Amino acid sequence: MAAKPLTIAVIPGDGTGPEVIAEGLKVLRAAASVYGLKYKLTRYNLGGERYLKSRETLPDSVLSELREHSAIYLGAIGHPEVKPGILEQGILLKLRFELDQYVNLRPVKLYPGVPCPLRDKGPADIDFIVIRENTEGLYVGSGGFLKKGTPDEVAIQESINTRRGVERVIRYAFQLARKLRRKKLTLGGKTNVLTYAFDLWERTFREVAREFPRIEAEYLHVDAISMWMVTRPERFDVIVTDNMFGDIITDLGAALQGGLGLAAGGNLNPEGVSMFEPIGGSSPKYAGKGAINPLAAILALKILLEHQGYPEAARGVERAVVAVIPRLKSLAAGKMGFSTRQVGDLVANALKTKDSLKK
Repeated sequence: MAAKPLTIAVIPGDGTGPEVIAEGLKVLRAAASVYGLKYKLTRYNLGGERYLKSRETLPDSVLSELREHSAIYLGAIGHPEVKPGILEQGILLKLRFELDQYVNLRPVKLYPGVPCPLRDKGPADIDFIVIRENTEGLYVGSGGFLKKGTPDEVAIQESINTRRGVERVIRYAFQLARKLRRKKLTLGGKTNVLTYAFDLWERTFREVAREFPRIEAEYLHVDAISMWMVTRPERFDVIVTDNMFGDIITDLGAALQGGLGLAAGGNLNPEGVSMFEPIGGSSPKYAGKGAINPLAAILALKILLEHQGYPEAARGVERAVVAVIPRLKSLAAGKMGFSTRQVGDLVANALKTKDSLKK
């Protein structure tokens, strides 16, 4: 267990973000009491409300402070009164790019008792991780308009892929696969159409694979990956792909594991500051109603603890979530049979009272 106290920057964000983060922090307190964690929280007001008042998204002074923390715990960013793209680019993408969080890690894991949309598939079949390159590709924003607003308008969006960026995320994926049960890594791309970008990806993948002879390395077109995720998800252990394809297939993965109520991820800089968040967004229509499912935010905390060197506490949080899931009528917002706070209480109490969770 890591001895250094955690310093966590907390960004509750917009909509239901503050509600789910409150429950995650409740579970963090419970984990601290059980596992002896030491931590310090610093809260940051970033998101739509701040932007509407000050026209600020992510000031450089705040960014400098965030660099000094062990990790960032994010609720959600997105406000109905702010034009789409402003907050996403000004906060989320700026954080990923400026903090060089080049790995997006998305576990796709079906827990016992969670309904799966796939017939005859269970927890043994759906348990893999998607590694998405997080700082390059189409999301860099390279491109522009010509003759905008006219019948002759042209819009150009370029995918930027560098050898350094591709190699480091592929290497991270191989290192992760080496720790997992099946020791298999799948590269997802589109070499038959995107011949320049994915020629670079596949060549790099094959070169790095030579350093990991015990890892089964395969290439699949991303459309084939989408098909196999539905028909044979058990064939996957770790998938690595680019920014855009990763964004798409991870939402498919969220559906396989029971929906966004359980989908969590990390934006990782293995050598710097990483950020952890539930995937479901700000869900403004549920804000303030106590109806949103906080389990994804709690599982994001689990990933944070795991990444920061507290594996026992991470396993305890996950087991507590698994213990609570059967008590919920549904994972959908407003249909759980409990309020957001009550679900957080259930997980925290499970963590503190079940002896089996400590083992």
